[in-house]
Amino acid sequence: MMREDCRKMAPHCLQGFAAEVNQVSRYMSESGHSQPGMYGQGRRRRRRRGDRDAGPPGQNLSGPSRDREYQPRERRDGSEDPPGPLIQKTPIILAKPPGERAKPSQNAPVGGAPVLEKPIMLMKARDDGGKPGTPPEAAAQPTGPGPSKMEKEGQRPTQPVYQIQNRGMGASASSSAVDPMVGQSKLIPPEKMKHSIKLVDDQMNWCDSAMEYLRDQTDMLVVGVIGLQGAGKSTIMSLLSANTPEEDQRAYVFRAQTQEIKERGGNQSTGIDFFITQERVIFLDTQPMLSPSILDHLINNDRKLPPEYNLPHTYVEMQSLQIAAFLFTVCHVVIVVQDWFTDLNLYRFLQTAEMLKPSTPSASHDSAGSSGNDDGAEYYPHIVFLQNKARRDDFCPRNLKNMHMVVDKLMAHSHLKYKGTLSMLDCNIFPGLGQDYLTTEVNMFLLPVQENDGEDNLTKAGSGTYPLFSLLPGYRGHPAFSTMVSKLRSQILAMPRCQLSHTILTEKNWFHYAARIWDGVKKSSALSEYSRLLC
Repeated sequence: MMREDCRKMAPHCLQGFAAEVNQVSRYMSESGHSQPGMYGQGRRRRRRRGDRDAGPPGQNLSGPSRDREYQPRERRDGSEDPPGPLIQKTPIILAKPPGERAKPSQNAPVGGAPVLEKPIMLMKARDDGGKPGTPPEAAAQPTGPGPSKMEKEGQRPTQPVYQIQNRGMGASASSSAVDPMVGQSKLIPPEKMKHSIKLVDDQMNWCDSAMEYLRDQTDMLVVGVIGLQGAGKSTIMSLLSANTPEEDQRAYVFRAQTQEIKERGGNQSTGIDFFITQERVIFLDTQPMLSPSILDHLINNDRKLPPEYNLPHTYVEMQSLQIAAFLFTVCHVVIVVQDWFTDLNLYRFLQTAEMLKPSTPSASHDSAGSSGNDDGAEYYPHIVFLQNKARRDDFCPRNLKNMHMVVDKLMAHSHLKYKGTLSMLDCNIFPGLGQDYLTTEVNMFLLPVQENDGEDNLTKAGSGTYPLFSLLPGYRGHPAFSTMVSKLRSQILAMPRCQLSHTILTEKNWFHYAARIWDGVKKSSALSEYSRLLC
């Protein structure tokens, strides 16, 4: 019975199923779902299991399998598709061509170690980067061999500018992979000088050999020295720069007089010698002022004088004035060394050199504002009077006060900064004296005679004393020579570093500035007029 009922109901079921299929086909054709490669929103394509082509791995969707027919699926929620034609969606693959793809570096380190890139270090002034409305790209200043934008005329830096030196990266900096030990940028010290070199030779010509030791940074101090023959200028400059009193004088950076030169009354230094320390302090040692040995050398060797000088002594005096006027223009501190107190001719010489000093170059007319020297202001250095080879009586407080009073009266009309920046009372050399003891304290320092420590320890109080006191060293009235030199060095290095010109100078800029000043001093009309008056 059941089979017969099924056979009777089968035709009616088939007719209803065919009607539904025709209705679905008609709807699919009207909506465009029956076309190959077309599918509606929320539908996904369906491949037949046997129609998949075996292709190479990684084949994109735009291959031959795109034209396959896909059987649409009905929505599970029973909602109808939106009416209207649908836009065909083509997949887009974002990939670079094989030629433009990054290739692994051949110099890449093995083991997956990260490659260190060369760091970029930007150094700028605080005022430039702190202005509102300034983008960081515009505020950052690139570091390079030349002067930065902040070092333009009429401005003064709020902080020193240092040069970053990166050695050992010449060959490896251009490649993409840098050795971690070589590629680190470090503030390593520059090359250390072993001895002094010539800045001005014995013929009064400028030398360029000092340029290789200079850098593009503004934190420097220039110290020069002048004095008569045999006063100890080279020895003092060597002790202030790189040597100690315990070392052999033959190893000093500035060669001192040998015993043979002392016996025949000659001079060791000629022209101007140059030396720069690791602390970026430039020391300039000069030939003796008004030297009789240089005059004797000119007369005995019958050297040809320049046409503007008729007499040898006039030429020697003009050489000394040129050197002194040059130091007054390019140095922060000028040390006047004397070995006895006092020579009035030396103070007349200083006043003449101050009068013949070249004027400070004025700022550019298009500079906007100036935080340094005003237009028309002249630069004058700090001057220190150093009494070398001082005796024990010179350290007496009463004699010291009289020496300060004499120097103050002799330099009363000078524009040189001769007082207020150096004090022996601050060095605790005279513990019992107050700060108000020297009312007219000038920049004066006393150095005793240099003695050997071995001989000094053997110095006794003298004969006729008790055995206990005979074992003690004799009374000197001052600390040891090495202690005095150390205190003098700390006072000199602490001197103010005023701006030499209206333009901010780095070490290399100072060298070019000094060369221009020296050329101007040699061609100065004031010096020529003064030499004409001497003749």
